[in-house]
Amino acid sequence: MGTALITGAAAGLGLEFAWQLATARHDLVLVDRDFERLERLAGQLHAVAGIHTEILVVDLSVRHDVERVAERLRSTERPVGLLVNNAGAAPGQRFVGGDPVREEAVFDLMVRCVLVLSHAAVGHMTARGRGAILNVASVAALITLGTYSAHKAWVRTFTEGLAVELRGTGVTATVVCPGFVHTEFHERAGIDMTWLPEIAWLHADDVVGTALADVRRGAVISTPSMRYRLGSGAARVMPRSVVRAMGSPRSRARSRGPAG
Repeated sequence: MGTALITGAAAGLGLEFAWQLATARHDLVLVDRDFERLERLAGQLHAVAGIHTEILVVDLSVRHDVERVAERLRSTERPVGLLVNNAGAAPGQRFVGGDPVREEAVFDLMVRCVLVLSHAAVGHMTARGRGAILNVASVAALITLGTYSAHKAWVRTFTEGLAVELRGTGVTATVVCPGFVHTEFHERAGIDMTWLPEIAWLHADDVVGTALADVRRGAVISTPSMRYRLGSGAARVMPRSVVRAMGSPRSRARSRGPAG
């Protein structure tokens, strides 16, 4: 069924992408900075699904490491037919008074990495006349939760523009925009989410299943769950002054963290 490359594959949505794609008999290139988790996952996937797995241990906020992944995407040996740009992080700070080095590292991970890897992948995909790019954004792209929202808004708009460029090539671009998902994301970022009711949460298997189904049908924007589709629609039509008020420091103090 071809080869898929997943960034941030060791945990969260990336881990779920790996299992669902392995179950569908895709060979996998697993990309993360956690060697032990990647090695264990690769062994489990091979044992359970019988697929071929490769691991790339890299830090995607480091340009040299991103280039290593780009080189794999350009390779004609076991060519990658699906790129899942999933790796992400939250700055864990307010921009004003925050550490600019941390902001730059998260920017490189969430924006530059997506750009570089997408460019590396589409060259060979368009030459073959088939392939898909799946970028993970968030419903936070439609609101104003600091630089996290800005990064996710860039990913969403970039993917839409890429989809336009790819028309007629046999290659597609899809952006998935989940809301709050039960993963390690918020815990790793040190964000207390105990205030959020269970009804607001999504499960990783549902998010990934929806995203992969939307890739197969060539959808450009994938928003898992009806409640987040309705919420996204409301965010697009409400006055931006209201959206900005929702993202004010006082409001953010109540919510304490981004979605996705």
